[in-house]
Amino acid sequence: MNTKSDEAETDLAAGIPHISDATLRDSAHMAGVEFGPKEAGTIAELLVRTGVDLVEVGMVSGPSSKDADLIAATHEAIGPERSLTLVVVRDRQQVARALDEALGLGVRSVMLSIPTSERHAELKLGSPSAKHTAAVARAAIQMAKERGFHVTFSGEDGARTPKERLVPYVTAGFAAGADRFRLAETVACLSPWQMAEVIGDLTAIDGSEIEIHSHNMLGMAVANSLAALRAGAQWVSATVGGIGERGGNAPLAELLASLRVIHGDTRFDLSNLTRLSEVALKGAELGEAFQPGPTTPHAFAYELPGQLLHPEAYETLPPELVGNSRGMRVRTRITPALVKWALADSDLDVDAEVFTKWLVAKQEQQRSPLLDKDAVLRAAAEFQSS
Repeated sequence: MNTKSDEAETDLAAGIPHISDATLRDSAHMAGVEFGPKEAGTIAELLVRTGVDLVEVGMVSGPSSKDADLIAATHEAIGPERSLTLVVVRDRQQVARALDEALGLGVRSVMLSIPTSERHAELKLGSPSAKHTAAVARAAIQMAKERGFHVTFSGEDGARTPKERLVPYVTAGFAAGADRFRLAETVACLSPWQMAEVIGDLTAIDGSEIEIHSHNMLGMAVANSLAALRAGAQWVSATVGGIGERGGNAPLAELLASLRVIHGDTRFDLSNLTRLSEVALKGAELGEAFQPGPTTPHAFAYELPGQLLHPEAYETLPPELVGNSRGMRVRTRITPALVKWALADSDLDVDAEVFTKWLVAKQEQQRSPLLDKDAVLRAAAEFQSS
């Protein structure tokens, strides 16, 4: 009798999995990392030469996306048909504006980022209700399909979303017309055998096409990706060098090497991988190597205020448990909300909006040195005395 894992092994031999790479989206929005258009074009070209199916680039939440140049450079390098852009989903009006922005940027494939766990839905959608989350997803998917996009929809924090909440959500998304679902292990928390069970529940949905996107805080992103494939997932999301938020992502080189060694998958040109790592690490200004896991300076560094204000929603374990600490790490994407967080316990009294504009200009003038909380405090003191 054939089992689901037997069918997955057959799929591997027949040209699955498909690979999407999130270096120019997830890694590009890692705290303190900002790729330029030239680096984006080079990385995208090398990824396509390697055999990656889709290059995920940029994030759009509304008009005037800060990633417009990154998206344009990637489209020029490899074409929009090989590219995918993340669209943030919060409510109907916001999604409509974001989709129109993506359309204007020439995007053809979107990944709708939608929180599915109660905690993330409450933080980002304003309600923990599963019905509300499904309704938001249906509306976003339908609006995207009406505009002609190929649509992947996500389960942000999906790995911590209970089966009785996640399966109906994914089923409703496909019924609304979505092409693919991405399970996001936003907070690394699953073992490979647990991942296989979660993915198995999703691949059992009629007409489903499933992708796995794992984070590497526990060092199991590749193992979890392979377990997802064995359970029937058809797509894997990775990043060059494993660069990314919250302990990093599934590293592309290790993933492709594992597919070759374990499954005999020779579709990918591995000769580009070292060059890819060199370009990505240089562009990210991370030195000669990126170390995943909970003990690095990057593991608990954030540039989004929500992650600093609600760290328990994003962290596998508290940084103090491993002797690490939480903080901010940013270059030019400093915002008034981040400034307010940095100054909250100080005696400094500055107008956050005015100071932020001054600091961004200074950052650009000085070629974007890395800012942590102490650096923002020093800059605020300088601004106050000027």
